[in-house]
Amino acid sequence: MPVGQPSRPRSIALAFLLAALAAPALGASAPPASAPSAATNAPFTDAQLEEARLLRERSLVDDTGYETLRSLTREVGPRFAGSPGDARAVAWALARLRALGLKNVHAEPVTVPHWIRGPCSVELTSPWPQPLAAVALGGSVATPEAGLEAEVVPVTNLDELARIDSSRIAGRIVFYTGRMQRGEDGSGYGRAVTVRARGAAEAAKRGAIGVVIRSIGTDRNRLPHTGGMRPEAGDRQIPALAISNPDADLLEDQLASGAVVRLRMSNTSSWADSARSANVIGEIPGRERPREVVVLGAHLDSWDLGQGAHDDGAGVAIMSAAAKLIGEARLKPRRTVRVVLFANEEFGLSGARTYARDHAAEAASHVMGMESDLGAYAPLGLHARVPADRLAAIRAMQTLLAPLGVQYRGDDASGDADVGQLEALGVPVCDLDTDASEYFDWHHTANDTFDKVDPEMVRRNVACYAVLAWLAADYGPGFGRAPNGH
Repeated sequence: MPVGQPSRPRSIALAFLLAALAAPALGASAPPASAPSAATNAPFTDAQLEEARLLRERSLVDDTGYETLRSLTREVGPRFAGSPGDARAVAWALARLRALGLKNVHAEPVTVPHWIRGPCSVELTSPWPQPLAAVALGGSVATPEAGLEAEVVPVTNLDELARIDSSRIAGRIVFYTGRMQRGEDGSGYGRAVTVRARGAAEAAKRGAIGVVIRSIGTDRNRLPHTGGMRPEAGDRQIPALAISNPDADLLEDQLASGAVVRLRMSNTSSWADSARSANVIGEIPGRERPREVVVLGAHLDSWDLGQGAHDDGAGVAIMSAAAKLIGEARLKPRRTVRVVLFANEEFGLSGARTYARDHAAEAASHVMGMESDLGAYAPLGLHARVPADRLAAIRAMQTLLAPLGVQYRGDDASGDADVGQLEALGVPVCDLDTDASEYFDWHHTANDTFDKVDPEMVRRNVACYAVLAWLAADYGPGFGRAPNGH
């Protein structure tokens, strides 16, 4: 268990293990799905709720997810879009989903950008020379071959940059100093990441020749965080690198001395032609309405520095294991549960946009979508976006997750980055919040490795998604269309 993780979940898992041992054997005949519920007009029957409860118990003692993640990180490793690791990941996913018993396993082609990371460096040249730990931001252009050197101008964020006279920026290197705040909900990321997305482009408009940002992360390790930028048509491109948080502290300290601070930066990254990747799809076919689907999404790609264990190997493993356990349930759900492992979430949502485009005509048959992309940490809350008259079904689904510490948190789900592309087509979605307190210590760094993942947290996430997907797929009326869908 990672340092700082509460011990309470272990007692919960033990209680579920004892309950599972007391439950009917998996080989026993399943109760009829039409058994009447004790509650009048309840969205689910007692038989449906019992089936979901048994699935939850079984998930909590099953390590398919953890072993799937071990396989992905050991056999494939980094899976950056367009890289050899990306191609290995597609082949691995096809084989793995088949081995887990999913049906209709196939790859759907996706065109992805291909940016190639090269060696980079950042060095303080004055007033006290020393090297800094740095990494290029995704999509950064190269410096001149000899590098570039200039005075540093510190800026907290984009708002502050907009208030500065451009004459102070022209010909200099802008250093974004804003620090990401740690929090259970991970909201500090959204506030801090704007400088990674648009910092270089906005500084270039004011004449800057390069940008260095404080890593968008909450760790104190001397390992910088990478991540993609968000260029727009007409942007002038300048080199953009991130430095580790301890090195950013050092740079701020030197600036506070009042002396002129100069940096030398070098980057050799480059662009290549677009490459071919794929969304990998597998299904547990429904027993009555196989053409109607509940999507379990995760992204197969990762950044290139670590193993992509939490981001998003954990999501791949969790959703694959949830589907496998649904396939082994005593009673298959009415509708199909479809796992979609999306290509290139990190560098432009290529897979999600391709899937939404290619399956737009089938949007009405997508009953629900869910995505796992916040690591394998304690599940805390459930959000949904469904019509008001279907919220009772969501609340009933949440009651099965309450023993795992999951609260209902509202009807404001987005579907997250990949599945959110389906929400825009009117597909109802659910979001499962997890405790993000530690996630951004590893996010987009060389430290995102398998040893950071707690198997118990994987099991708890698998249990949540297995229950949600089984009930959503078996819910007779379906969930209609998402409010405000297009």
